[in-house]
This record gives sequence, C-alpha cells and structure tokens, in this order.
Amino acid sequence: MHYHIIAIDPKAHLFEVTQTISTAKPHQILSLPSWLPGSYMIRDFARNLIDIKAVDNNEQPIEVLQLDKQTWQCQNSENFIKISYQVYAWDLSVRSAHLDTTHGFFNGSSVFLCAKELEETKHTLTIEKPALDELKQWKLATSMKRTAGEQFGFGEFYADNYDDFIDHPVEMGELTIESFEACGVPHDVVLSGKHRASMPRICKDLKAICEYQINLFGGNAPFERYVFLTTVLGNGFGGLEHRASTALMCSRKDLPTNMEHEVNKDYRVYLSLCSHEYFHSWNVKRIKPAEFTPFDLSKEAYTEQLWAYEGITSYFDDFLTYRSGCVDQTQYLTMLSEIMTRVYRSQGRFKQTLKSSSFNAWTKFYKQDENANNAIVSYYTKGALFALYLDLTIRLETNGKQSLDDVMRELWQDYGSKNIGTQIDTHQQIIESLLNRNCDDLFAYLDNTQDIPLKPLLEKVGITMRLRASAGNTDLGGGDVSGNKIAFGAKTKPESIGLKVLTVARASPAHQAGLSAGDLLIAANNLQVDAQFEAQLQTMTVGEELLFHWFRRDELMQGVMPINESVADTISLEIQDKNKLSIWL
Repeated sequence: MHYHIIAIDPKAHLFEVTQTISTAKPHQILSLPSWLPGSYMIRDFARNLIDIKAVDNNEQPIEVLQLDKQTWQCQNSENFIKISYQVYAWDLSVRSAHLDTTHGFFNGSSVFLCAKELEETKHTLTIEKPALDELKQWKLATSMKRTAGEQFGFGEFYADNYDDFIDHPVEMGELTIESFEACGVPHDVVLSGKHRASMPRICKDLKAICEYQINLFGGNAPFERYVFLTTVLGNGFGGLEHRASTALMCSRKDLPTNMEHEVNKDYRVYLSLCSHEYFHSWNVKRIKPAEFTPFDLSKEAYTEQLWAYEGITSYFDDFLTYRSGCVDQTQYLTMLSEIMTRVYRSQGRFKQTLKSSSFNAWTKFYKQDENANNAIVSYYTKGALFALYLDLTIRLETNGKQSLDDVMRELWQDYGSKNIGTQIDTHQQIIESLLNRNCDDLFAYLDNTQDIPLKPLLEKVGITMRLRASAGNTDLGGGDVSGNKIAFGAKTKPESIGLKVLTVARASPAHQAGLSAGDLLIAANNLQVDAQFEAQLQTMTVGEELLFHWFRRDELMQGVMPINESVADTISLEIQDKNKLSIWL
C-alpha cells in the first residue's frame, strides 16, 4: 500500500494524493474517517475530497461508485489499483488540513483513504516537495518513521498499519526547529509561522516537563522520538494529541523571547498546552476506554469515561508545570483557581453530570452554543476538579504515601501497556485497592450534579478556598481581588454603537430584563452604553431598576433590569499553612 502526496497548488489550497494498491480485494472498498481521535465530533472530512478516480495496471479507468458520504467502491477485477484525488485544505486548525504559500499541514485522517480489509498491511508514503520556486526552502516535520530523505526534508515514510499511518500529522514550510533529549529520547520542537521565540528557552522548559512525565510513568517513554508541531499565529489556541507527536496552535505572545523571559500568564498557557498533549501520550493514546479499543472512525464512539481522559489530563497539565519547576506555587494556585472559576460560573454544572458530559461530547460539548454555560458542564474543567478531589483524598487517607500518580502508573502497567481498554469502574477499583475501602462516596460525583467538596480537603493541605464575586469579564479567578458588588449576568463585546450580547446567565438580572444572545444593547436609562457599562453599573444601589433599550434583529425592544447584588462565582486560593501543604505541593 503506497501513498504519494504533494502540495499541487498551494495558492488554491490543494493537495494531490495518489494511492497505489497492489493487493486490492475484488470490488475494493475505500473510506475516509469521519472523525479523528481526541476530537469527539463528526467532521466529515470527505467533503473536502475532489474528483476521485481509479485506473488499473494499464492505466485504464476503473469505475468508482460512491456508497455513502465517506465510502467508495472500485469496480476492479485485478489486484492492482491506482486511485487519485485532490484535497481542499483550508481548515486552519489542528484537526484537518491547511495549505497556502506560508505552510502546509495535514492529519492523515483528513487526506488518506483507508482500503478496507487491508488496514493491517504496511503503509508507505512519499511526500513530494511543492514545485513552486518560492517554496524551495520548505522543510518538513513529522513523527512518522522515515526510510529516505534528509531529516526535516521531504522523502519516504512508513507505518505498520492504517491506524498508525494517520496518527502522525505533517507540517511543512519554512520551519524553525530545535531539539532536546528527555530521558534519552529525542524530542523536536517545530514552529511554523512568524515569531521571535527563544527556542533554547522553550526546549529547556519542555525538557523538564517531559522528563517529569516520563519518570511519573516509570521512566520509559512509549515512543522512540517525539515532535511538538506548533503553528504560531497572531491569535490562536489549540492542541491535539498523537502517538508520538502533538499538533498545536498558539499566539505569538504565548512564546518566550529570551532565556530570562518571565513565565507570565501567556507563556504558562503554552507550557500547559504542551504538558496536556504530552500527558495524553499515555492517558488516552495508550490507556484508553474499552469503547476506543479499537477506534471506529466511521461513526460516533460513545463513552462515559472522558472525564478520566480529558479531566485527569487537565488536572495534571498545570500541576506538572509546577512539579517540573517551570512555575511556582503561587502561579500554580492561580492556574487552579481559574479552572475552578470556570466551573463555578457554569450554571450547567447543576444540569449535567460528568458521565453525561462525557457521553454527549459529540453533540453538546463540541457543538456549544450561546446557552452552553446554562446547560452543560465541561468534562475537562469539572473533570480536573474531580481528579484533584481524588488526588487529595488519596494523599490524605494514606498520609502522603500514595497519590493519583500511583493510579496512573497502575493504569499504564495493567491497561495501557497491554492494550486493554478501561471499563467505567476501572478507576474506582484501583483507588479502592489503594485505600482499602469502598469508594462509592467519591465516585458518586460522576453521577450527580453537586459541587465537589474540595474546600475541606484543601483546608487539610493548608489552602484556603475563597468564593467571591467577579470583578468583570477580565477577571478569570485567583488573586486577592474585590469583586463587583452589582450583578449584570451577560457577557458582551463593544460595537461601534452599544454592546453586542454574547451570552446571558440564566436567572441573572440581564436574563430578567429580557436580554438574549445576539441582542445589541444600546441604552440604559436613556443613555448610550459602551465598554464602561459594567463599571458604571457599580455606582447603582441594590433595589433600583435600570431601563434598557436594545435591538433584536431590526426591532427595538426594551426591558427593566433589577439591580441585585453580585453572586459569588469566582475562586481564589491562598496558602495558609505551608507545613500542611507539603503533602500535596
């Protein structure tokens, strides 16, 4: 099975793919995945395929019948088939494919057809350099094993089977590349896009994070080489894990510019993103739910366990930037405060359980709308709080002798390394074994919508958890901040005239006034509103009312907003007893 891909027309965003099968089945069936692991939504990548054709060994046309939106059948009688098609690549994300004269990127799941009944055969690949003279300096980076061509050059590659073949994203362009070793394993950091980043500084910090994670799981990495592929943009964020690499997107401001660069909030975001995707090398790429063993990429694969795979990973990503020495205790507690705040500001946490959030990722989490904050809870953020709850419980009940680290190591040794999928009760069984008791009381929080009781546990490890009012849209949590005394309950953005309403919290004053997402709020008490409106709102007195005027579509509407006290929905964490803290931080 051999594939050939070339950026045939970067200006039109077109890759050209040729697939040669020498052992084809009669009436060979070909298909393209409808989603890719780690991004739980039907993507319908096949919509970007153009003009699929097939010929036999004599270059004679073979009829290709389309069976459904992502499946084709060749009307062949011989073993040899050559299929060709183009792929429109204009999705600037980590999920699909993107191509222009600045760079090229693709995931195999969005460009390479799968030959049914031949999935377990060896797959080889030629990636040809674009013919345009202006692109002659382009390099190429991927974690796929190479058989020909210079390192970071175009050439020949191979994978053991189709699942392996589509799990190595490819980045091409005028790349910035730096390398380091972590526990003896080579790691490459690849940046695409304009930037002023200090590569030695990034490598220094990522080396610390990677070595900590490898040692956490026993000291041996599950790959021979790892590649961090990052597309640098003016404004961007995203990440997707793969078996020996990760595809990332970040903003230029997220990257350090020198060795002494402060680990500020922006750089912490990038380090945590890298930490998150790297942790997935174990937790979901190899330790994974039984429902994903193996993956069926033709349709939704439902599981109630995403809280464990994204939630636990979301707990460890920030935590390990601290434990590896990249951020200090105060910075870490600020990061944790922000995650907790995102949960406490969600009314959806009272409507949806963690198991339901996991199961409905395909529709509710990945297809969020303006009402999402009122209706759903994130298995990332609340899952991270549940992981913290488990970790603190284990540490306290074992006097610091064991932790969630031990759970992850057992999951790796007994499940991930043996390619055995976890069941819905696997994590509970492991923790019950560690604590030598029934843990139904802990795992009840997967099935109910109560707030996880973290405050008393944090107090036992020397941390005070304070719930306060928000200081406005820019207040993400943490810090010693005095919140607003008057509530509004709507997120807005300034327009040339007035404020565009983005979301409205249920039961908030904005909701009671009648505002909805999409409205253009233009006046309060007959005065024009602007970006300072929420600050001006703080001069009012509880019990007063505010007359609003707004446009909904092209209709002028009005309503009265009651002036109420703000609700406490923002978390600040502070160290109170450093002696107690040592059991955790």
